[in-house]
Parts: sequence; C-alpha cells; structure tokens
Amino acid sequence: MRKSHYTKEFKESTIKFCIDNSDKSISSIAKDLGLNKGTLNLWVNEYKEKHNINPSNELKKETLEEENKRLRKELALVKQEREILKKAAAYFAKETL
Repeated sequence: MRKSHYTKEFKESTIKFCIDNSDKSISSIAKDLGLNKGTLNLWVNEYKEKHNINPSNELKKETLEEENKRLRKELALVKQEREILKKAAAYFAKETL
C-alpha cells in the first residue's frame, strides 16, 4: 500500500472540520473524506495536544457559559425585584407620614 501525502492546508481544514463538528464521529468523517480513521484520529489528537485542547476543557467552557447565562438572567430578575421593593418602600414611607 502506498503512503499518501496530504497538504498542510488539507490537514488543517480537516482537523478544523472535525473539531467544529464534534457531534460526528472521526470514523464517519474519515469515511466521507476517504481517509484512514487512524490517520485522522492521529491528526486531531496531535492538534489538540499541541494547542492544549482536551475534552474536559471544552466541557468546562460549555458548562461555564451555561452557568454564566443562567446567572445573568438571575441577576436581571433580582435587580428588577430590588427596584420594585425600593418603590414599595418609598410608597409606604409616604403613607406613614
């Protein structure tokens, strides 16, 4: 079997595609592109190692983004409640005078 040589651009675009489409398996992407799945897996793993990307970091980032979104909504609600309470306190303070 002859060893295939791929351009740097092809490897980079393929790796980026794999990372951006993490819902697809390496095997299915390799099959679609006519690559050996071991070769593609090696490329992706080398890239992730070189750029300090690992699944736990990606998961942590997603989890933190979700928590950030939830906390922003909660903060907006608390601010709204605080404003209502300020107005109510001012109203009742006027009534007692």
